[in-house]
Amino acid sequence: MSTLMNQAKNGSATDLMKQVAEIEQVDIEFLRRGIANGRIVVLKSNARNLEKPIGIGEGLFVKINANIGSSKKVCDIETEVEKAKVAVQFGADTVMDLSTGITENDVRSIRKRILNEISVPIGTVPIYQSALRALDKKGAIINMDEDDLFNVVEEQAKEGVDFFTIHVGVTREIIDHLKTHPRTMGVVSRGGTFLAAWILENEQENPFNRRYDYLLDMAKEYDFTLSLGDGCRPGCIFDSTDYSQVQELLEISKLVKRAWKEGVQVMVEGPGHVPAHEIEANIKMQKALCEGAPFYVLGPLVTDVAPGYDDIVSAIGGVIAGMAGVDYLCYVTPSEHLGLPTKEEVKRGVICSKIAAHTVNITRYGKKASNWDHQVDIARKNLEWDKMIDLSIDPDTARKIHYRNKCEGENDEEVCSMCGEFCAIKVLKDALNKKH
Repeated sequence: MSTLMNQAKNGSATDLMKQVAEIEQVDIEFLRRGIANGRIVVLKSNARNLEKPIGIGEGLFVKINANIGSSKKVCDIETEVEKAKVAVQFGADTVMDLSTGITENDVRSIRKRILNEISVPIGTVPIYQSALRALDKKGAIINMDEDDLFNVVEEQAKEGVDFFTIHVGVTREIIDHLKTHPRTMGVVSRGGTFLAAWILENEQENPFNRRYDYLLDMAKEYDFTLSLGDGCRPGCIFDSTDYSQVQELLEISKLVKRAWKEGVQVMVEGPGHVPAHEIEANIKMQKALCEGAPFYVLGPLVTDVAPGYDDIVSAIGGVIAGMAGVDYLCYVTPSEHLGLPTKEEVKRGVICSKIAAHTVNITRYGKKASNWDHQVDIARKNLEWDKMIDLSIDPDTARKIHYRNKCEGENDEEVCSMCGEFCAIKVLKDALNKKH
């Protein structure tokens, strides 16, 4: 079966492309060309049906991803499925299942439930399941072999996973460099660390890198999108834009072109902790080296001092990154660096990231993106509180805030508790009505 990218290269505008073009309000030929040249990806495996496929890349709205998933310490399948549903309810365009779980069966169960019950593209980091398998059957993560790695990718691809984060750019050369040039935070990517430890133990090249052509063959068979993971992303602002990060990006830039040659859709993952003044340079470097491939960033987080508020920190970085050309934001919750997020923290993370993406979309696309704001503004101008609240990004929270100071028997529905009778909009409205 021909991949979507190869169909685009051959000039075919498929029904899937037409559906995405309509959602994005772009010309179908613009979308087809973008897929053909690798600047746009459509996240949809040929093993799964989706009501609303998601396009990411040049000329399209900025998208956001929400991560959910159990840990070895906290594993509750129903809770993780509920988190995924909450994420989609509040605007996540995609969901990634990062479960590690207590057993490999836990991970399978969560993933299958999410694939069956969540109607947006689903991504995973398959090495997590490979690590669990090696731990259970061979006693240690570093005892993984190539079969453990590639068999899990194929198993998940058959189930219909739409995109995979795989840390192909973590090479033996980079890990050897880290031994003699340690970073402040080392390697903070979990998948990147698993591979780094494997490389150090086995003194061999990363199997995903060494057998990249085999990975591409699987991607072609199932038409999933490869998300080339940033295993050496900076884990604090003092590791930003260092040798390991840049060297991995240089390696990824070569892998992007090899994927395109085979008709495989690919996007590139970018840095986590980056001070604000370095974000634009990072985005431009990636876009130049990877020839416009869609860029997917975690945050970025612009300061390290705000545990408990990293959803806000990442939204700040997300706006800066979006203004510089980023296509896809991965949310960060308030529990980042502290623990597994709750459903409420997932909601907060999604909303903060959605605000960042919408802010960027307004600057890029004007009225096409800002019509939502205009509807809110008209309702606010008319003092139609319930209509304004219903149109807001989180109506339940807005409604609770507006009505919490209402006194029993109070009839004045025109004003809020901030200004009361001194409401600027009401005062002017009354004055104009009196004049006429």
